Amino acid sequence: MDRDLIKHLTELRKRLIIASVWFVLSLAAGLYVSPRLLHFVKTHLGSVRVEWSVFALSDGIAVYMKCALMIGLMLSLPVFLYQIWAFARPGMTDAEAKSTLLYVPMSFFLFVVGVLFGYIVALPMMISFMIKLNHSIGANEVYGIQHYVSFLVSFLLPMGLAFEMPLVMLLLTRVGLLTPGKLKQVRKYAYVGLAVLGSLISPPDFVSHMSVTFPLILLFEISAFISMQYLRRRSKQAFKPALP
Repeated sequence: MDRDLIKHLTELRKRLIIASVWFVLSLAAGLYVSPRLLHFVKTHLGSVRVEWSVFALSDGIAVYMKCALMIGLMLSLPVFLYQIWAFARPGMTDAEAKSTLLYVPMSFFLFVVGVLFGYIVALPMMISFMIKLNHSIGANEVYGIQHYVSFLVSFLLPMGLAFEMPLVMLLLTRVGLLTPGKLKQVRKYAYVGLAVLGSLISPPDFVSHMSVTFPLILLFEISAFISMQYLRRRSKQAFKPALP
């Protein structure tokens, strides 16, 4: 087998082991803080107060594991991204390595901001609306803790991923897949897509819908502005005359 291939496979194995060990440690930390985090979620979700019920003996451990999994993924994200960067580092120039390394903390920061936005802004409105809707049909409130926490996780993780939009668009710009012309072509479709996404993850009233959709559209425009600024700066550097 080629020596370079063996070297790359050995390096990849090393990076995967580091990322896996960190994920296991993060999962353990998540299990430790899960009771406190669940108590915080139950008592600090805006003005919403929901009593939780269990319908099976395994509900408690299932909820702890889901909560720990989300914490583990959040804490592992920067380490995982850094290991990818470190694996690809030998093939980069110093300038490329320095600029791409900034993606690691920025990706983690944007993911956390997305989760916090979903938890603080969108989630309380959605839960309040659903509770009012249930009351309107005369239903009794009995919420299973496992289904409730599953709903939170399935909502907050996509919100965190949605806030990665600036980095994704910048990356597409760096590799040449996103240009000013293409951006103008996809802008109207992006608006429609973000409006549909906002309607899916928010209550159907206009105020709640706009409170989710408008930040997503604003995030798209900020992402587009960053990408276009990068292209302008790169164009100026490309045409900058060399000093004698």
